[in-house]
Amino acid sequence: MNAGSNAAVTSSELLAAVASRELAGKNTVFAGIGLPTLAVSLAQLTVAPDIEIVYESGVCGAHPSHLPETIADSVLITDSEAVLSMPALFGYVLQGGRIDVGFLGAAQIDRWGNLNSSVIGDWHAPKVRLPGSGGAMEVMANSREVFVVMRRHDPRSFLAELDFCTSPGPDRALRDGIRPRGAGVTRVITDLGILARDGVGEELRLVATHPGVTVEQVREATGWDLAVADELTTVEPPTGAELRLLRDDVDPDRVYLR
Repeated sequence: MNAGSNAAVTSSELLAAVASRELAGKNTVFAGIGLPTLAVSLAQLTVAPDIEIVYESGVCGAHPSHLPETIADSVLITDSEAVLSMPALFGYVLQGGRIDVGFLGAAQIDRWGNLNSSVIGDWHAPKVRLPGSGGAMEVMANSREVFVVMRRHDPRSFLAELDFCTSPGPDRALRDGIRPRGAGVTRVITDLGILARDGVGEELRLVATHPGVTVEQVREATGWDLAVADELTTVEPPTGAELRLLRDDVDPDRVYLR
């Protein structure tokens, strides 16, 4: 598909393009599989050509020939800078404070940036069981900051109270007597706009909307009384160049683009 055509921009393309721009100036990113992988791969071709990608399987400095389908995909190892053991990855890289940005997805998020990727509904009788934490809790606790990409912005995903807290942010950790290393979630990119906060003690607030999206729409889709930045901006839509790279270079086989 040629990005110069009149093909509609999909939600995945929108989220990946907008999220990739947030990585400008970052050096090391711990990338989750899915939309985070799309965004980081696009950032390497645009705003952050020297960014180092680290995956939960222990691969550091990944240069895959095509997108991995899982964190254990062998394509990640080829041409990578290093492959570390789990103790080295989590003990030296993550807990050593060497990650600028942890890039995660989640099923639910609250106003403080706590994440749920475990269950929907009651823990003992859930409506849906999800994959769980994996390394997300360590990523949250030890990255300097965390970016989250959410495919769906609605009251079922943006809640005042999570069904279950898989990855507590620094505010919740401090409440429990644990001093975290980083700022927790500082950016949330959704199909309605961008939410942000500077760090501990601040709630997520709406800082930008996509073209045609109103503040009222975002507030109605959020399960708490969402604060709005004084200087609200409008997100620039994906450019033709970004779309061409996503469709033709980053994910021509449509592993994650949909």
